[in-house]
Amino acid sequence: MTQLGIIGLGRMGANIARRLAANGHQCVGYDPSSDAAAALSDSGVETVNSLSDLLARLTPPRNIWMMVPSEKVDALLDELRSGLSKDDLVIDGGNSYFREAQRRAQDLAALGVNFMDVGTSGGVWGLERGYCLMIGGTASDVARLDSVFSTLAPGVDAASPTPGRASNSGTADQGYLHCGGHGSGHFVKMVHNGIEYGMMAAYAEGFQLLSNAVEQIEGFDFECGEVAELWRRGSVVESWLLDLTAKALVADPKLEELTGRVSDSGEGRWTVQTAVELGVPAHVLGAALYQRFSSRGEADFANRTLSAMRREFGGHSESQ
Repeated sequence: MTQLGIIGLGRMGANIARRLAANGHQCVGYDPSSDAAAALSDSGVETVNSLSDLLARLTPPRNIWMMVPSEKVDALLDELRSGLSKDDLVIDGGNSYFREAQRRAQDLAALGVNFMDVGTSGGVWGLERGYCLMIGGTASDVARLDSVFSTLAPGVDAASPTPGRASNSGTADQGYLHCGGHGSGHFVKMVHNGIEYGMMAAYAEGFQLLSNAVEQIEGFDFECGEVAELWRRGSVVESWLLDLTAKALVADPKLEELTGRVSDSGEGRWTVQTAVELGVPAHVLGAALYQRFSSRGEADFANRTLSAMRREFGGHSESQ
């Protein structure tokens, strides 16, 4: 089995460490939060108190997996740089921009240090379900961590085989894929998250329409939660996102505990920007991103401007 240092023991990093340790890998974890480290006390994951302790605890050539927000990656690499040695392998498992991954790989190569970008999908459910892994880097580095990837990935039983697909065509059916050179893993994960934005927006708009129809159309007597449960069984729109929506509607049928403010962590923006650079129409992905902006009140002035124009040219009040 493989020895791996994991930096960042939040919701994703901690469960990655737990899944690896439970399957025989030796994991050494570090997080600046002592509470995050303490939460792993009974998991089989060894935790240390500093980055220098982590580097000292790993046997060269070392494998170091970073699971931190994209805006913290460069600062973390600056801290690590002086302690890294030739042939160490640094993995960025977070959601970084693919161009930044390419730059970081080049910078570390000058030190003789290897780099890999691994787009990681699975959220808080990954400990149980496994993680879908999109990998960028050299073939030799991917092979070096194959046992880690095969442990983290959901495995072939997570989905039924695609009819007509050759059974020996690669590792995608196990839930991980070498996507090419540096940056390619984060690129595929970026597009994945852009699609996620679009899917979530489509479900949200559909359930909004259902909710309004029950209130406004006489004789309609269905609950959104029941429709979600119905669609989970045999419909064309069934998915894990729909499963999670149904679960949320059981807990809070009117979703009254939520404000409707939807944040974006960068990947949707990068997807739309890259679509512009490549000249690829991405109408749905762009609209989904802009909808998130609107949810945060960032269209308030635009909406007031619309009201002002209607008032000026037609004498309309805002209620008309």
